[in-house]
Amino acid sequence: MVIERATIVAEARSWIGTPYRHQASVKGVGCDCLGLVRGIWRALHGDEPEPLPAYTPDWAEATGRDTLLAAAGRHLITIAPDTARPGDVLLFRWRAGLPSKHAAIVTAPDLMVHAHDGARVAEVVIAPWWRRRIAGAFAFPDVIA
Repeated sequence: MVIERATIVAEARSWIGTPYRHQASVKGVGCDCLGLVRGIWRALHGDEPEPLPAYTPDWAEATGRDTLLAAAGRHLITIAPDTARPGDVLLFRWRAGLPSKHAAIVTAPDLMVHAHDGARVAEVVIAPWWRRRIAGAFAFPDVIA
């Protein structure tokens, strides 16, 4: 199966307006940032690659492990952050030394779609504030141009 970047971007944008709901992953009903990536995975590849355990809002701080970065490395293709293109996944840390805790889909060289606590899924500028917090970048499997 071959997936075009435009397909990923279109899928990500189709989630815009979905309310933020912790642990959810249902387009138009609710999702968190991981739920957004999971929903896009399902649209592209079908079943999710592994079961997701329940997690609390402070899961990254509570464990101290970079669980999100490790999971992305298991199922996505690691790329250099400065090479991320539309359709790629970015992971973010809130502060240096903390595990990554936020995910977004690049939709244009300076835009991303993400789900943020207290807001609906939105497309926003990847401003310097976000760029300084990038913890990793990944491509979905089977993506072309």
